[in-house]
Amino acid sequence: MTVSCFSKFLQLLCIPLLANDILRKIRYSLDLKDKEMVQIFQAQKQESQDIKLYTLLKKEDEQGFVLCSQSLLNTFLDGLIIFYRGSLNKPSVPAPEALSNNDVLRKIRIALIYQERDMLEVFKLSGMEISKSELSSFFRKKGHKHYKECGDQFLRYFLQGLSLYKKRPVIRETVSRTEKVWVKREK
Repeated sequence: MTVSCFSKFLQLLCIPLLANDILRKIRYSLDLKDKEMVQIFQAQKQESQDIKLYTLLKKEDEQGFVLCSQSLLNTFLDGLIIFYRGSLNKPSVPAPEALSNNDVLRKIRIALIYQERDMLEVFKLSGMEISKSELSSFFRKKGHKHYKECGDQFLRYFLQGLSLYKKRPVIRETVSRTEKVWVKREK
């Protein structure tokens, strides 16, 4: 095997996760419809650009595929936070030029209001068990001594586990006190 063939083989093994892949996987995991996706993209109302959603959701080898930019992915993730949690009425922080996998993981966690146990369960459902300290290292600042870069494989496992976590059967128990009803999730 020549050096060029070997390097191409390594590139195939380490295929980077594209922004389009992240969009498709989030859409599938959260069961978002086209109308909801457009609402999420337009939630910030900063950019009124014409988004052709169907071109962003196509696979790389399909006709009409358009590569999703990092800024557009950032707009989507910020819109996802607003869609699930509501507007914060704070001035927006300028977006970083390139989103890291840590930023994507952090924004999904914020949008879905996931605690540490939820995140660990999502990873466990996908077949990857990580420790609490390893999970917390993904959410530290970049200069921190315990900061760890979230690799593409970790993000893939998280997005796969997210779809399993959202679609799993949940046993519900209702408790009524003075005409108020609470819904409690049991494991």
